[in-house]
Parts: sequence; C-alpha cells; structure tokens
Amino acid sequence: MKIKVCGMRQAGNLAAIAGLDPDFLGFIFSPKSARYMGEMLEPCHVKSLPAHIGRIGVFVDDTLASIQAASISFGLDYAQLHGHETPAFCQQVRATGLGVIKAFAVGPGFDFSSVAAYAPVCDYFLFDTKGELPGGNGQAFDWQLLHAYQGPLPFFLGGGLGPANLSEVLAFRHPYLYAFDFNSQLETAPGLKDVARTRDLLTRLHEQAA
Repeated sequence: MKIKVCGMRQAGNLAAIAGLDPDFLGFIFSPKSARYMGEMLEPCHVKSLPAHIGRIGVFVDDTLASIQAASISFGLDYAQLHGHETPAFCQQVRATGLGVIKAFAVGPGFDFSSVAAYAPVCDYFLFDTKGELPGGNGQAFDWQLLHAYQGPLPFFLGGGLGPANLSEVLAFRHPYLYAFDFNSQLETAPGLKDVARTRDLLTRLHEQAA
C-alpha cells in the first residue's frame, strides 16, 4: 500500500518527513487553504527530494497555465485537482505530461457513476470527506460507501486518516485501494507534521505491508 503525506509547507519539516520515506508528498497551491505553501517553500526544496518520492501539487479550480507553471518550477509529478474541474480540463492537464489525480468529496448519497467520465483522462481518483472545504476537513467519512465504487481506476483514500483510527485504516479493504492520504491528523499546526507521530504511523503501515 502506498502512503502520501500532504500539506507540506516548511523546508525543515519537509526534509524530516521525506527522510521517513513516504511514497508521495503533497503541496497545496490553493491560497484558501490553511496549508497553502505560498512563498514558504522554494522550488529547490521540492526539486531536491529523492527521485522515488512522488511530488503532488494540489490545486482547486486553478488555470491550466498556473498548474503548468507550478509543475515546471517545482518539478511536480502529479496534479491533484480538488475543485469542479471537468474531464476535458483533466485531459488538458494530462497533456502537459503531468499525472492527474481527481478528487471527489464523498458523503451519503454520493453517485459513483458520476466519476466514470473522468476515468479515461486521470491516473488515479482520490476519495475524500465531503465538508466545508475542498479538502483538509480532518474528518473521516463512512468508507463502506466505497464498496459502491467498481473501478476502473485505483484510488487514494483521504479524509481524517491518522493515528487515532489507524486500526480501522489497516483493516479497510477494497480491490481498487491504492494509497492512504494523511494530512491534518499528523499535525501540531497547519502544515507542520509531527515527525515522531508520522514515523510511528509509517512504521506500522510498513509492518502491515511486509
């Protein structure tokens, strides 16, 4: 199982978390987010990450030009799209050479057939908790709803994952589950991950996968 730690925004903290060897690190480019990286991270801080760690930029209803500029500047591998982006827009982003992760906010009554049009133009889906914000609400949703999802794309599971519900995280099974996405539940402040807590969590996840 792959592991993503999202919402990185401080250079020293980024280096420490990267040293724990997650599969992906996420960087939020939406100014409305409490974890917006803004000017806090220089491109060199992201570009110098080990090559085997995927760099994911998180965007919300941004322009193609802005996404492409961020991709070039920071050496991104994927664009995670958290807004109202259409399949046509996802296809345009993908045509720039970026992988595309389309996020969907899931709650009771979510129609999983609505994601079908995105499958040909995305690499992964991300299923997150429906809340006031496009992401980072810090609450888990009822993962049993995901049994209505029949593919074809693998997905990241996000929304309130952390040490407090790690037993439930480890017990969850789905044939298309690809990665766990951790964010606010690992923090001491928005964008600042607790290194010891993150180390313990990754150790448990890696032990489970062994």
